Amino acid sequence: MDIKSIIYPVAALSSMGLLFGILLAFASKIFAVDSDERLPRVLEALPGANCGGCGYAGCSNYASEVVSGNAKVNKCPVGGMKTARKIAEIMGVAADEQIRYVAHVYCRGGNNTKIKYKYKGIEDCISASKLSGGPSECDYGCLGYGTCVGECQFGALSVKDGVAVVDREKCTACKKCTAICPRHIIALVPYLSGVQVGCMSQDKGAATKSICGIGCVGCRICEKKCPAGAI
Repeated sequence: MDIKSIIYPVAALSSMGLLFGILLAFASKIFAVDSDERLPRVLEALPGANCGGCGYAGCSNYASEVVSGNAKVNKCPVGGMKTARKIAEIMGVAADEQIRYVAHVYCRGGNNTKIKYKYKGIEDCISASKLSGGPSECDYGCLGYGTCVGECQFGALSVKDGVAVVDREKCTACKKCTAICPRHIIALVPYLSGVQVGCMSQDKGAATKSICGIGCVGCRICEKKCPAGAI
């Protein structure tokens, strides 16, 4: 076998490999995108819940927006002010105090509400609501199948006596429960707001009273009796 028939192809391939390597190295320098060294530090400071409660698509997206100056440092509801202060230190800005919010279920009816039919199907509020609006006589009450419970990754929700209940200490105000509820009866309220009415029925008093044993009938007695004028 002619030695040249082996050496020449090997030399040619080696030369091509060297040439391509040089071109790639040159291209990486030309098209390199400078990354902000603060980005990984901000991302590390975040809790990594990726819940979307900050209004952005996950922690990575929020960190990018913070570093680019498009988002405030105190938008993470899971980390709260502790995380906000860490990020503020990295960014060299002030961490403005934020109001803590928690989810509130505007219904206490549960097992006190009359039902119009016995539902037999998927244990899911959305599925139940598709069938004549759900089995409950009240069109504004909790369906009680716990779709919000399954959506909450922080264990802040549970169903007790047929109605969803929020553990205010565990709630991070990530808004996932407010978005998933088909009746739209879960909303965020300030943590320090104190008493919240547990009913959002829009029916007249007599109609509400006929279908729910503890529904608000709009009699306004609580408003007249409250010594602090808070209602």
